[in-house]
Amino acid sequence: MPFGAEQWRRVFEDFGEVFGTGFLHTLEFSLLGLVLALCIGIILGVFSVSQLKILRVIARVYVEFFQNTPLFLQLIFMYNVLPSVGIVLDVFPICVLGVGMYHGAYISEVVRTGIESVPKGQIEAAYSQGFSFGKAMRIIVLPQAFRVMMPMLANQAVNLVKNTSVTAMIAGGELMYLTDSWVGLYLCYGPGYLMAGALYFVINFPLVTLAKHLEKRAKLGPAVSHKKVSKEMPEAAAVEVS
Repeated sequence: MPFGAEQWRRVFEDFGEVFGTGFLHTLEFSLLGLVLALCIGIILGVFSVSQLKILRVIARVYVEFFQNTPLFLQLIFMYNVLPSVGIVLDVFPICVLGVGMYHGAYISEVVRTGIESVPKGQIEAAYSQGFSFGKAMRIIVLPQAFRVMMPMLANQAVNLVKNTSVTAMIAGGELMYLTDSWVGLYLCYGPGYLMAGALYFVINFPLVTLAKHLEKRAKLGPAVSHKKVSKEMPEAAAVEVS
């Protein structure tokens, strides 16, 4: 029977060694990959609205490449092709780099959309007070853009967690790889994949719930602290004059 008691008994008997280990590895890949994706996404998102054409071109080329090639192909390239030119990486950094760089392209578009949602008049006002581009982004633009970005960032975080399953193709050691290996050994397909799905849900559901809560709080608060802005603008202007 595909869902017999004996199969479920085996699932719980091997839970710690197979599903628990895979769950922890998936969390590890996801957290490190998300940090990398956020760093790449914020930098390239700011580049994409920069006044310097070369920065906009760099951001556009990166985004177009990673969005228009499969994550699986990118992982295989790092796993099989890079060693042929002397660059050998362990599976773990390949998995983190793969999901991080891939989703960094999508997050950069989220950041760009959030930045463009802020009225241009506010940026121009910051420039008139002596703000540099970087300081205007950090103090004026990004805090407001964050409210717009939150729902999309939450979706990208969930997608990143689910896309860690692609690393099973290079024996990444995460939940999907260990589940595949286990069900292939014991032929417990139904209970095995149901347990894996439940563990993915355990990761993603709290993440989405937290993101919605933070989004609601952001909407209740002011987009930018006017006190902070009014304090920073004269200081920046004074620095420029001096």
